[in-house]
Amino acid sequence: MLVRHCERMRVTWADTDASGRIHHTAAFRWAENAEHTLLRQLGLDELGDFPRRHVEATYHLPLRFGDEFDLILQAEKVGRTSVTYGWQAVRDGELCAEGRSVTVHVGPDGSPRNLPAVLRNGLREAP
Repeated sequence: MLVRHCERMRVTWADTDASGRIHHTAAFRWAENAEHTLLRQLGLDELGDFPRRHVEATYHLPLRFGDEFDLILQAEKVGRTSVTYGWQAVRDGELCAEGRSVTVHVGPDGSPRNLPAVLRNGLREAP
């Protein structure tokens, strides 16, 4: 089973657009912040360069300034050079947004490199 992380968050003024709802990019920042928190908790936040190869999101219900929600992030797939994370923004038990990102471990020249074994192992939960 792959590791899962849940973080309580609140929509800030900077997360919203002129309509008062979240700007679509806010959800990607939340997911990335949760990913970094997870990696720090695992002691794996200094492992190198991991740019995004793919991101996607679906918005189901609006989130507005001041709303509290849970951002649930789970490693869905750990590949040879990449990790796929799925995430959900849930407010009061209702799914507001969900998405996925694929991060790729790259070397100094920008080409893909094998994931460090410590990361591969750290993203797997004990049974």
